[in-house]
Amino acid sequence: MEQFYLHYTFENICEVIQQFTSCMDDYPYVYDMKEDRYFISEKAAERFAIPSNLFSGVIQNLKELVYPEDWETLDADLQMLAKGEKSDHNIYYRWMGKDAHPIWINCRGRLIKGENDQPYYLIGCVNEIGMRPIADNVSGLLESRAVQEMLTSCSDNWQKGYILRVGIDDFKDINEKFGMEYGDYVLHGVADCIVNSLMPGQEAYRVVGDEFMIMDFVYGNIEDARELYRRIRSMLDAFIESNHYEAVYTISGGVLTCGDVIEPNYSEIMKISQFALNEAKVRGKNQLYVFKAEDYQRFLRKRSLLRQLRQSIAAGFEGFELFFQPIVAADTGKIYASEALLRFQMPNKERISPVEFIPILEESGLIIPVGKWILDRAIEMCLLCQKTLPEFRISINLSYIQILKSPIMDEIYQHVIDSGLHPQSLIVELTESGYLENTPSVKRVWDNLKKFGVSIAIDDFGTGYSNLQSIGDMTPNIVKLDRGFTLKALQNRYENQLMAHIIQMVHSLGLKTCVEGIETKEELEKIRLLSPDYIQGFYFGRPCAKDEFVEKYLGI
Repeated sequence: MEQFYLHYTFENICEVIQQFTSCMDDYPYVYDMKEDRYFISEKAAERFAIPSNLFSGVIQNLKELVYPEDWETLDADLQMLAKGEKSDHNIYYRWMGKDAHPIWINCRGRLIKGENDQPYYLIGCVNEIGMRPIADNVSGLLESRAVQEMLTSCSDNWQKGYILRVGIDDFKDINEKFGMEYGDYVLHGVADCIVNSLMPGQEAYRVVGDEFMIMDFVYGNIEDARELYRRIRSMLDAFIESNHYEAVYTISGGVLTCGDVIEPNYSEIMKISQFALNEAKVRGKNQLYVFKAEDYQRFLRKRSLLRQLRQSIAAGFEGFELFFQPIVAADTGKIYASEALLRFQMPNKERISPVEFIPILEESGLIIPVGKWILDRAIEMCLLCQKTLPEFRISINLSYIQILKSPIMDEIYQHVIDSGLHPQSLIVELTESGYLENTPSVKRVWDNLKKFGVSIAIDDFGTGYSNLQSIGDMTPNIVKLDRGFTLKALQNRYENQLMAHIIQMVHSLGLKTCVEGIETKEELEKIRLLSPDYIQGFYFGRPCAKDEFVEKYLGI
């Protein structure tokens, strides 16, 4: 073999490489170690940060091309080749791309020696190992790179058609219960169901994990997509039955038309189709979701807000602020406490509604650090107000996420002790009425808080989630009646009597009531007839910033 190559000049070998580069994805090369010359396929010069596909001063140019942390590895191997200590070259390292980002490669080669065993040529091939394979042996389908090539080839004729992305629901459970080998069997079975459901002109691919993509640029309407999804599900049901229901599973699908895609490129289509499939799963799985631009915009808005919330927290809670709303004694109208309410403002000065950003904080877990920040500033505010009103209390909202995923009891205890605040000056409300179930975690926190002396309030009582049982389970100190319940009591005689009976019942248990949402003097007079303990609402004051609150209500 060595003698064969020695009959060829460097230029001859370059010509041979040139002939083959158009029909291969890899980058063949030849390194003339005697004359210090290097030639590689032209496509490599388009992809990597090399001066051209033919250059001299090989070691210096390679040093500039190779990712700095990997140079020592390559240099050691090249020195061994130059000394004739080895004949094969096969290492993994990174070349810098045209965009200045490192790209993993596998560089292989064979050393060709000349007279006196002197190194002559290093001939081999560079393979990008970070790229996805073009085909999948498990499902028997083409993969993401093939999708990219397909989209590139038809981008000029992007007028009609649809893309259906299908995913196996809870596929992780199948792997965990039956093993990876059975999981591969399921993947292959689902792929067969998809392929056998296709019409002429439709193509199927496995894009990632348990997800598949079907492209149809011929039939092209949503009803066709629905029918295709139904055919796949029907075949899948038959496949599961043929396996005697050993594993029962479903598939979800997300479909979008060509008209839904503003930029018909691979990246955009993968993002939008992934969103569509995720929506089908979020909405209950085992169903088809048809892409809607307004849903996607809400998703992008939510993702943008999450990013900004993270940045704000990292920047010392920049943009967050606590507002305070007075809670007054129903009989005298004197201030009893204040509820601390979280507000958030974007860098562009846009104020975001708590209804929008608090669920994002809870879903992401960011409510945990934000909750600590709220607790610290609420206690600080309470101590300030107590200089004028010694019996003043502060009420904070506690998220169920804080209860389930953080040592919230220890944090409250530490903050209260370190600040010198009396525990009875703190009221804790649970923000999500749907989680007032008597779970061990919630009950443990509630019991410990009460033992410590902190008052407990059930928030938003009277909404669709709450029930009388929660009062017995949680034995709170205060029951807060929701604004919606209040409005009904003001407008309907039956609801008015119901509120009256609830207040009487709560009082019979030795607990206090707070009616929320009072906005006018007329409403106040009607509600006072029901004998609540405390009132909260716009009539006594809207939520406001710290300085405004102390000036308006305390004269500080």
